[in-house]
Parts: sequence; C-alpha cells; structure tokens
Amino acid sequence: MTYKQSEAMTAVSHYDILTNKILQKEAVVGVIGMGYVGLPLAMEFALGDFQVIGVDLDVSKVESLSFGKSHIIDIPETVISDALKNQRFQATTDYQELAKANIISICVPTPLTKSHEPDMRYINDTVSRLKPVIQKGTLLVLESTTYPGTTRDLIYAEFEKEGWTTGEDLFICFSPERIDPGNKQFKPKEVPKVVGGMTEKCSILGQLYYENAFDTVVPVSTPEIAEMTKLLENTFRSINIAFINEMSLLSEQLGIDLWEAIDAAKTKPFGFMPFYPGPGVGGHCIPLDPMYLYWKGKEKNFFSRFIDLAQQVNTSMPKHVVEMTGKALNNQGKSLSQSRILLIGVAYKNDIDDVRESPALHVYEYLKDANAKLTVLDPFVTSFRDASGEIIHPENEIANIGVYDGVIIMTKHSAVDYDQILEKSSCIIDTRNVWKKPHAHVHKIGQA
Repeated sequence: MTYKQSEAMTAVSHYDILTNKILQKEAVVGVIGMGYVGLPLAMEFALGDFQVIGVDLDVSKVESLSFGKSHIIDIPETVISDALKNQRFQATTDYQELAKANIISICVPTPLTKSHEPDMRYINDTVSRLKPVIQKGTLLVLESTTYPGTTRDLIYAEFEKEGWTTGEDLFICFSPERIDPGNKQFKPKEVPKVVGGMTEKCSILGQLYYENAFDTVVPVSTPEIAEMTKLLENTFRSINIAFINEMSLLSEQLGIDLWEAIDAAKTKPFGFMPFYPGPGVGGHCIPLDPMYLYWKGKEKNFFSRFIDLAQQVNTSMPKHVVEMTGKALNNQGKSLSQSRILLIGVAYKNDIDDVRESPALHVYEYLKDANAKLTVLDPFVTSFRDASGEIIHPENEIANIGVYDGVIIMTKHSAVDYDQILEKSSCIIDTRNVWKKPHAHVHKIGQA
C-alpha cells in the first residue's frame, strides 16, 4: 500500500466515522459563543439528544448557564435546566473541552469598527484557540455573519497552513444564522438552514448535521454563496426600509398619511411587499450586514450606491425623531432644553430585551445633548450603557405620565398601557403607528 492510498483510506474513515456518529446521535457538538445565536443553537441540539459543549469567555455568563439561568429571552430556563439535568449540556470557558467535540459551530460576534469596516478579531481569536485542541475528523462550521470569503480566508486557509487537508481530515462549512429575537411565529428550527461547504463531503456532513435540529436544510455550492445569502437577505431589508423611511419624510411634507397608503397598497396580491417606516434600524443584522457587503465591494473598486444611500437614510431617522419632538414642543411654546421627556422603549424591537444598535440609543444621546430631562421606560430592558459608558436603568412602569412635556414611543412593547399615555399626555411622538386614528396631540412619523 502506498502512502497516498493509506492517506485516502484514513480520509474515508474520518468521513464515515463522523457520518455514523451524526446518524447515531453520538457526535459531541461544541458551540462557541453563548449569545443570541449560540445558545438557541446549543439548546436545539441538546433537545435533539446530542451532547453539547457551550463555550464562552464570559465567566459570569457561563456560571449563570451552569445554574440553569437564561440570559436570552427566547430560551426558557426550564430548557437549560432540563439539558443540564439530562447531561446534554455543559457550559465552560475552557476551549480544551472542545477536544471532545466532533462538530464545532462558531457563533462569535462580528461587529464593525468605528470606521465601519469588518472587525474579525473574534473569529481570528477563535481560530487561534481552536488550533491546539481540534481533533482530526471534526466538522467546523462558521455561523457568524460576515463578508463573502471569510470562511475560505480566515478558517480554511489557516488550517491548511497548519497541514490540515479540508475534506479529508477536517470538514469546513459556513451556515448563516437566521435568528429573529422575539419572533413568535417561527421557531428557530422552522427557519430553513442554509449551508455551504468547502468540499462536497463538507457540504454533505453540514447538511446531515443541521437536519437533526432544523426542519429544512438548504445546501448551496460554496461557503461564499452561503455568506452572500445572509448579506443579501438583510441588505434587501435595509434598502427597502430606507425607501419607506424616505417616503415617510416625503409624506410628512405632502400632508399624506403613509401608513394608510401602505395598508391600501398591500391589498394588491402581487408586486408589492409592505415595509414600514420607523425611527431607524436596530439589532445586529440590518444596521451592520450591508456594510460587510459594501466593504467587500470596495476591494474590487465597486461602490454600492444603494447600500450607501440606505445607510444614510436609516441612520438619519433618530435625528429626525428628535427634530419632530422639538417642533411639536415649540408649537406648545416649549423647547427641548429642560423639557421633561419620557422615552418609551430602548430595545430595538417590541417585546425583547435586546438593545444592540437600537435607534433609541441615538435618540437618547441627541436628547441628552439638547439638555432635555430624560426618563426611559422599558419593561424588558433592565439596563443599557449610554455613549459615555454610564449604566442607565430604565423604569418598569410610570405612575404619572402627565408630568412629562413630551412622550416619544420608540418601541411598541405590548406591556405598555397606551390608552393611559394617550389620555394623560399632552404631546406624543409616535414612531410605531400605535394609533391609527389621528389625534391632535399625537405626531406620527410618515404623517403630516
């Protein structure tokens, strides 16, 4: 037997062994990053009778998980407690534990730098920590949203330099997360899972892996296609939200109720998809993902004007909210300075506690710069940091709405008593179409 024949047999055996382990649910799953993406993924596989190792460098988060406590609003503590009790889940800060894993999903943050360029430090750090502990025959999947080429350049190339042969003794895929915090209509497992592998065997193993936790798996030909899929989804949304935000500004000038126009337009059974105006865009995806694509395009001397314009429009909306507030107060003979303002909702969407990239954070800073006297109400968010780093604790409820000069509704939380707000407030800025009927003291985005 030649050396190459021996290597080929070994490669087949790695693939076959892992295939069998997945089919028999004997594969140990490692998930790096216990945040909004990693923890739900870990719990899906624990519920699917796989042993899961959750790794996170945040000691307090790991300790909390080890006691069955959940820091993600969509993950009930009973789910974590049951997984711990059944020995299907362990949380750790120790990467060495991943030496036991047959499959590793990377779910670490991929933020932007201050200059709006991709910040790959968390992925690079993860790869560096994995190199000494990962075992041959492992399936390694990146789930963090990023630009096309990341899996190939930062993971595949790094392990190839170490002497690994992808598709033989290491299997590499990209599968974009599609988590939508607070979505009651679709459970995570009901959202189709896209996966693209570096080789055919990588793709087959990736598909086999995710079929144990998701109802539908959509294989694509390369990691780049899978990476582009996620960016395409969220760039599409960003551009359409920007369009409708611009239409809201136009409608305010024309004296037209855009919300009513949208309701009428969406009765058409084809050719129209409703998007709604708001105070800006929030969350980890829509504000950031298009900029990954924009940055990658610049490498090829391609500048996406749609992405650039959408970012400009969407990021201008918080300032527009503050300007609306100032005009509404001026009409009552007041100014923003020293006015008592109640900001309702700091989470980026309703009925969740996630403040990442929330437009309310920008509105808060604009109001603070204008010397407004600020109070924040949010029944879901216990705290957030302002631009200076100070920790702000929102109120859970407000006893006397009438003492405020202005009320700004940033997030339409279901737990808020809007009837009381309408009755007791003298000036309301409604960015979420809480009231469809016009009221003299309610000033709505997209409505004169």
